[in-house]
Amino acid sequence: QVQLVESGGRSVQVGESLRLTCVVSGHSSSSNCLGWFRQSPGKERGAVAAICADGSHTYSTTVPKGRFTIDQDEAKQTVYLQMNNLQPEDSAMYYCAAHGNLGPWFSAAPPPTYWGRGIQVTVSS
Repeated sequence: QVQLVESGGRSVQVGESLRLTCVVSGHSSSSNCLGWFRQSPGKERGAVAAICADGSHTYSTTVPKGRFTIDQDEAKQTVYLQMNNLQPEDSAMYYCAAHGNLGPWFSAAPPPTYWGRGIQVTVSS
């Protein structure tokens, strides 16, 4: 069984940075790719970014280019999301997710196989 545990979310001011962390326990072929989704109040959950064991990665077109960076430490089974120059529109619940490929980050279906519980990021002006 694969479990994902997020950390690093908190309330920050506009322009600050945060680094979200997701630690993965267990492994299966369905957790080959790890990444992030986010959901703001009243909006659907949307893809942010993902990275796979072979280094392939993707960023959603809705994510501000250059402000978010995804990285991983395979030895630690950890994926990170570095978010810089945070803006109020980045406020959301951020969910770590795992899947066998990058498909869920390109399309709404199929959804990722595994989800974390989510972590809140709030950006205040």
